[in-house]
Amino acid sequence: MHRFSLKTLALAFAAVAVPGLASAQLTANVSLTSNYKFRGQDQDVNRIKAVNPAIQGGFDYSFGDSGFYVGNWNSSVDWLSGNSIEADFYGGYKFKAGEVDLDVGALTYVYPGNTSGNTTELYGAATYGPFTAKYSHTVSKDYFGWAGAKTSSNRGRNTGYLNLAFAQEVAPSVTLKASVGYTRFASDIKDLGVPNYVDYSVGGAYDFGAGLSLSAAIAGANKKGFFGDANKARLIVSLTKTL
Repeated sequence: MHRFSLKTLALAFAAVAVPGLASAQLTANVSLTSNYKFRGQDQDVNRIKAVNPAIQGGFDYSFGDSGFYVGNWNSSVDWLSGNSIEADFYGGYKFKAGEVDLDVGALTYVYPGNTSGNTTELYGAATYGPFTAKYSHTVSKDYFGWAGAKTSSNRGRNTGYLNLAFAQEVAPSVTLKASVGYTRFASDIKDLGVPNYVDYSVGGAYDFGAGLSLSAAIAGANKKGFFGDANKARLIVSLTKTL
């Protein structure tokens, strides 16, 4: 009896159904990280500490040379009452403009145990050499529950996030990474006294080969007085396996 993996079946289906998708690819990843920060903020605010492990992973499917892709990424979290999982679903289109790689798409963050955190964004990114600029714009009614849109007339829609990133291999298997981001809240959120803020990350990654990599970075954000220790700088170490 022949045994087929999910990846083999997906590729076979793509090749038969649409000849142009013969180069379609399904990949998966799983990570163990010492802490999960999102835009500089700890995602386990009920037990804020330097080491707060999270398990993460997901799947990505590219539709061959068409440039289209879809994916899912998940992580353990603890900042919403009744919820312990973040599930992200996204899809987009990648293409080139001269020497610049462009990427546009949509991403929705889902919190199954407490939907008040659900958020949807549209994004666009441009990469030139080691530099990437990406902007994400909230189109959902709320932004991670900040506006309390389910219980008030406030809106988180039009919150924006700009991220500038650098990634460069500086030695065999060693990549230096750095980024800085800026969150601009919608006016309804700012009217609640929530300030815009800047986040940052500086570190690197080592590629062991066979899809296994180890990364380490110092990550955090400003405005610690308002957001408390959730924005405090952390040393975050992650081990990732890509299949």
